Parts: sequence; C-alpha cells; structure tokens
Amino acid sequence: MSRYDFSSLGLNSALVDNLSSLGYAEMTPIQAQALPSILSNKDVIAKAKTGSGKTATFALGLLNKLEVKRFRVQTLVLCPTRELADQVAVEIRKLARGIHNIKVLTLCGGMAFGPQVGSLEHGAHIVVGTPGRVEEHLRKANLNLDNLTTLVLDEADRMLDMGFQQALDDIISYMPKQRQTLLFSATYPPKIEHTANRIMQSPIMVEVQDSHSKKSIIQNLYEVENDDARIEAVRLLLQAHQPESTLIFCNTKIETDQVANELRGVGYEALALHGDLEQKQRDQTLVRFSNRSASILVATDVAARGLDIEALDLVINYQIARELEVHTHRIGRTGRAGAQGIACTLYTQKENHKIGLLEDYLKQKLERDDLPPLSLLRQPAFFAPMITLQIGGGKKQKVRAGDIVGALTGDEGVPASEIGKIQVGDQWAYVAVTQAHGKTAFNRLSEGKIKGRSFKIRRLRG
Repeated sequence: MSRYDFSSLGLNSALVDNLSSLGYAEMTPIQAQALPSILSNKDVIAKAKTGSGKTATFALGLLNKLEVKRFRVQTLVLCPTRELADQVAVEIRKLARGIHNIKVLTLCGGMAFGPQVGSLEHGAHIVVGTPGRVEEHLRKANLNLDNLTTLVLDEADRMLDMGFQQALDDIISYMPKQRQTLLFSATYPPKIEHTANRIMQSPIMVEVQDSHSKKSIIQNLYEVENDDARIEAVRLLLQAHQPESTLIFCNTKIETDQVANELRGVGYEALALHGDLEQKQRDQTLVRFSNRSASILVATDVAARGLDIEALDLVINYQIARELEVHTHRIGRTGRAGAQGIACTLYTQKENHKIGLLEDYLKQKLERDDLPPLSLLRQPAFFAPMITLQIGGGKKQKVRAGDIVGALTGDEGVPASEIGKIQVGDQWAYVAVTQAHGKTAFNRLSEGKIKGRSFKIRRLRG
C-alpha cells in the first residue's frame, strides 16, 4: 500500500469510498504529511499554497472526528474572504457526501444578517465564515461555540494582513481551550508565529515546497525606463501573448484602479479587484473573470488570495512584490495542473538590487528579456472570448443550470457547445456565452421564459 493512498490513514470508510468516487487517486504532499498528525488530534501548522490540496487536508480531518448525532457546532473554519469561505464550504460538503445529515453553514459579511440568524437557530455541525461576521454573531449570542472541538484558520497570514487580529482574539475567547487548532498559511511571517504561540498547543509544523517546477512556469524579467513606462510594457506583453486570462499584480489599491482604467481606455476588458470594492462589485468581477468574459484582472495581493481560478495563462507583476515569499505565491497562480504558465515581472534600474535578492531567495537565475516591439501597440486590443448575462432569478425561484441551458438551446438557439460557465445564486444566475452568440442568447432569454417565467436579463459590463 502506497503512503499516498488515502486508505492507509484509517479514515472513516464512507469518506474513503467518497474520495474514490470524486476521483481523488492519491494524497498530495501536504495531505500525506499533515493528515496523520491531524487525525491524531494534534495541533498542526501547515505552510502550503493555494492549489496544494490544503482544503481537503483539514476537511478530511474535521469530518473524520465529527459526531453527527451531536447536533452542535463542532468545527469553525475561518477564512479571510467570503469567496474563499464559499469555496471551502462547497469542498467540505462534497467530501461529506458519503456521511448523511452533516450540516455546513457559511457566515460571511456582504450577506443579509437575518437569514443567517435563522439558519443558526436550526443548528449546524460545521461553520465556515469570515472573522468579522462570525465575531458579530458571537457577540449577539446567535452562535454558541461551547461544543467546539476543532478550529481551522485558513489563509491565516492574509487574515492578519487584512486587520482581523482583534476579531480572531475575540472569537477565540468564546471557545473551549481544550480543542484542536489547525493553522494553514502560504507564508509564515513573525506575526503568524506569534499568533500560533498564543493559541496552539505544541503544534506540529508541516511545510511542502512549491509544487511548481521551474519548467512549468516560464519567468521573465523586463526592465522599464521608469514607473510611467510600466503600463506600456503591460500592453506590449498582452499583445504579444494574447492570453485568455491574465492576472496583473499591483502593490497598492490606487495603482490597481489606475492600471485597470488605462487598459479599459485602450479597449481591453480589464477589471480591478481590491479591498475597497463593495461585495456585489467583487462578486460580479470574479464571475466575469472566472468565466472568461473579462480577460484581465488587476488585483492587490490581499484581494487575490483564495481565488480558485483554473487555467491562468499569464501573470504580470506590475511591480516586484514587497515580500519575497509573495512573489512565489503570485507566480504560482499560473502553470497549474501540468500546464505551462508564463510569469512576467517589470522592474526599473533602481530595483536591480531587489532582483538580486529575489534570485537568491528562489535559488534561480531569472531570464532578462527585451520587451516586444512597439509596433504591437498599433494593433487593436483583443476581446475576451465570452460575455456574461445576468438572470434576475435563482435558487429561490427554482432556477437550475439545466433550465438555463434549455432556454438557450433548441430551434435556432445557441449551440450547447457555445455555452460556458453557469452560476446560480439565491436570487440571480449568471451564464457565459461566446461572443459570437451573445446577441442570440440575450434575445432568447429576454423574449423567452425559464420554467414558465419571464426574468429580467442584462449583460454585465465594465
């Protein structure tokens, strides 16, 4: 039996059977290293990046020890953003499918407070949420953690970066001291070590090296004359590579907006993502980028953490990251699942010393390259392959993905192959359709019916 075989762990047989049905062939390195200690009920600090299989690592641990007949909150998972919390909750539910009657509840800001109170009154086994909203429910006595056995801090470094230290301390004051605490973090700066020392008991430290080989990500450095020349360099790289999906990292919120605005001004579908966006704007931004109806996302490091976006073709570092570890996290967004990715970093002559420090940190000599020819700027900006249509009805109106496909296809409708990602929320749904069939799709949904009802339809833009 391989040490990477899930059945070697002594997991609940229902969990093992479900893993097989989900296509989990064997453990990832972080799972193989961390799960034995987690299953032994030890506190664990795991240094692992997005895409390493960390969510399944702690999810299997907490599900294996859960007592389903005790209908109390036994596990709390805290995440820095609502998007990550939603992804974690989906993953836990998926892994829990083989065990009946497990209730997972999400408590995040940006959502109506009242319905969450109602859900808490009905009880839950596992709560996944953001620190601010969880602390608010505890303060108002809507949430009881007296029966908690497991606390998980996911993306702990970003939670502290986002200013959640006080909220974390407040939340921990409501839970039993005798519990298992699992801390997952992409980086391990001193403030994380300080937090771990205060809230954990003799934790086991687990670290996996970056899973991306030097061959899976092509890294190139491009020198620019000054800060004003950076946006021109970005345009040249975009025109040269023509990627379907590009993530551009900036160090500040102001630069994030400026870069996105500049790119939109010359015709690109570019979106900005940072902490000042309202939740609705953030949600729609992520919908459009993930379904390929916007090719370019310009983001700060904090805002981009926890994004689960596959097949990212290009990463551009508008500036060198302030922390060397963050650079590795940035470029790790591309070159996933065996695909080759490209990471481009812009720097000025004044920043040569930073390049030297980065190469020492990476233990790798980075390729310096010339920017593509200026003649590329005379070519028009390329379009995103898809558009997004918003439907004014969702789960509450019994709308399902299959109903949307049915409304779009049929006689003189949109071929099923031209329909992309469909996401259905409580009161809305989004569907991506290829540019060529966008008008047909809009007319079919506007003039037709879904489940016998007419819904307001609009195209998401800008």
